[in-house]
Amino acid sequence: MLVSTNWLKQYVNLDHVSVNQLAEDITKTGVEVEQVIPPLVDSEHLVVGYVKECVQHPNADKLNLCQVDVGNGEIAQIVCGATNVTEGQYVVVARPGAVLPGGFKIKKAKLRGEASEGMICSLQELGIDEKYIDEKYKDGIYVIEEEVKAGQLAAPLLNLNDHIIEFDLTPNRADCLSMIGVGYEVAAIYNQEMKTPELNLTTADEQSSDYISVEIEDEQANPYYGAWIIKDLQVKPSPLWLQNRLISAGIRPINNVVDVTNYVLLEYGQPLHAFDYERFQSNKVVTRLAKDGETIKTLDGEERTLTADQLVITNGSEAHAIAGVMGGEHSEVQEDTSTVLLEAAYFEPQTVRQSSKYHGIRSEASIRYEKGLDITRVKEAATRAAQLLAELGEGQVLGSIVEAGSTEWTNDVITFNQVEMAERIGANISLENMTSIIERLRFDYEVNGEDISVTVPPRRRDLKIKEDMVEEIARLYGYDNIPFTLPTGVMNQGGLTKRQKHLRAVHGYLQSSGLYESVTYSLTTEDKANQLVSPEVEVLNVKPVRLAMPMSDLHSHLRLSAVPELISSLQYNVARNQYNVGLYEVGSIYTQTEGEGTQPTERLRASAAITGLWENHPWQGVKKPVDFFVIKGILEGLFDYLKLNDVEFEQANLESLHPGRTAVIKLSGSVVGYVGQLHPMTQKQYDIQETYVFDLDLETILGAMDERDVYEPITKYPAIAQDLAFVVSQDLPARVLEEAIMEQGQPHLKSVRVFDVYEGEHMEEGKKSIAFNLIFQNNERTLKDEEIEEARKSIVSYLEQQYQAVLRG
Repeated sequence: MLVSTNWLKQYVNLDHVSVNQLAEDITKTGVEVEQVIPPLVDSEHLVVGYVKECVQHPNADKLNLCQVDVGNGEIAQIVCGATNVTEGQYVVVARPGAVLPGGFKIKKAKLRGEASEGMICSLQELGIDEKYIDEKYKDGIYVIEEEVKAGQLAAPLLNLNDHIIEFDLTPNRADCLSMIGVGYEVAAIYNQEMKTPELNLTTADEQSSDYISVEIEDEQANPYYGAWIIKDLQVKPSPLWLQNRLISAGIRPINNVVDVTNYVLLEYGQPLHAFDYERFQSNKVVTRLAKDGETIKTLDGEERTLTADQLVITNGSEAHAIAGVMGGEHSEVQEDTSTVLLEAAYFEPQTVRQSSKYHGIRSEASIRYEKGLDITRVKEAATRAAQLLAELGEGQVLGSIVEAGSTEWTNDVITFNQVEMAERIGANISLENMTSIIERLRFDYEVNGEDISVTVPPRRRDLKIKEDMVEEIARLYGYDNIPFTLPTGVMNQGGLTKRQKHLRAVHGYLQSSGLYESVTYSLTTEDKANQLVSPEVEVLNVKPVRLAMPMSDLHSHLRLSAVPELISSLQYNVARNQYNVGLYEVGSIYTQTEGEGTQPTERLRASAAITGLWENHPWQGVKKPVDFFVIKGILEGLFDYLKLNDVEFEQANLESLHPGRTAVIKLSGSVVGYVGQLHPMTQKQYDIQETYVFDLDLETILGAMDERDVYEPITKYPAIAQDLAFVVSQDLPARVLEEAIMEQGQPHLKSVRVFDVYEGEHMEEGKKSIAFNLIFQNNERTLKDEEIEEARKSIVSYLEQQYQAVLRG
């Protein structure tokens, strides 16, 4: 919202405050000022001049020598190259000493031997954007066509001395989308009188109802519609003051009829529309929902197809406007228009928003309708527009406005207690101060003891509850005046929570393992939302949560696993010749267990996807591709890092994963995730090579962590190593043997590690050889050979009996 301070002064006396102070005070009361745009030119050396004589320059074919009256009878000789300069014109003259936009300084000079005492200016040279300039002045100087006097200052005449304040309004402050709304706000800040426009409309005896009737088919979408007929209008350029007001707000002047509707839109915040009555071709206005497939050509020249939920303004048969969004080209006001049908209506915000969004039109009118208007001022705004059209277009306003529907409004009443309000704000604000603030806001109120009941005017539709009034009183009391206090009670030193520390530990470990953190969308397609879901999530029988209004089908559902999106990220990198990629993500999945429409539950998970070479040392000739044991080793290291001992990997057959290279991960016997290679068909689908993934329930894992620090002293007694190799059945997991060896080797066996697995031509079919390295140690003494041998025999005997294992020599 661009606010002209020169325009604002029509409503509030601002002589006592500077523009920068005004901007600061407005910001302090909660309406943020984005910037203050300084005047284009504000110089006493910029004046109106009258061209008394204009002849060709004696030494140049394309220059003119002008004698210009610059006031008080002073004649200045000015050399001008504009093709449209001629005798008898009032023009803008920059006298020597003037500084034009861009730092261009005007000095006395000689041009082709003739003295030039200033410059006759074009609007571009005065800093006015070309989009606001009439075609006839784009290639020449500006000619003033109104009554002016030579020597008067030109900056106020063209509004070049105006400060523009740009507001960054929050959605709830729709009242400040109008000059009157901003006026109320500024008047409340400085406790000034608010001057609203004087309405003094003279109407003809002839009635608008003789020319038009109004019918509303859907009063929910269109609670009120008013139509006024203005006859004998002259369509012509608007006067300078009106053009200046529109340009200051960023709107291009068109003609007096369109400019008046835009002016009232900016002044009252009430959009209006003017139809050419003759081109409207009907004596009735019917507002209705469009028919599916119905078309209209809008003012921007686009042919638009309508849907059944869009409100249109019709002449009883054809649509002539999309309600609240844009008018139709067929009934546009043109130079030969003499009779205008002036529309003043209230349209339901959601209906306008749907139409605006569907057609991709974001107009000044639709912005205001979407946020909600003051319905009680629709007719007042229409009266203001009719009055201006009569004045500026010399038209006749026929009788009373023809209307349908109602502008009635039930005001909200907010009741609060003075003591409670002061406590909420944290300042000792008296009852008198509070009522004074309410009066400055121009709200009606009643006081009953310490209770105050405020009747909220319809222009402030953002005020609904007690907390809204807390904000109103606090901001006008002054946030700077509210005393600050330190929190009472025990002050604890800040720091990370246990959960934050654990999450940082997980991030740190995975990054140190060589993985890069990735952050993917929580929203995905319905197909991907059901892929690669961990078994412990699948047993909940949950379906992915669908968004009520998804932006696209690619982001329509909340994920049940981050793995599909990580694989898509791998695919993106591989397609760009990045073949060795390892990504991880710590993020949430979303499960809805209480039925559709309920709030989903977030569960934190850690996921990863790796492809390509894990190690690549060309100098040593070492290339190690990622395999199952690499990604399993990363997980084992993570569990060791988190001090989780009761973790096991169990072979599994999961959808979309390789049947022979996949395992579920169990913690204390319960599944907490999976690890494995993608199924070859899945890899082909994504056009990637061998890829390994894991997905962990981080919520459960972090909850099971043992946070106690365990200290184990370093022993001075030597460790003894033994290697044992067993021939066993090919389908017997090494983990089973490892656990059995650890159990039978006590009390002195400290660790068991697989260091070799052999399956080859020298091995019996269906068998394999697994070699283990055993470490024995006692923290208090040196172990004897007999103790080691006894443990060794126990291990061998147990494995032979239980698993038919054969000790290799």
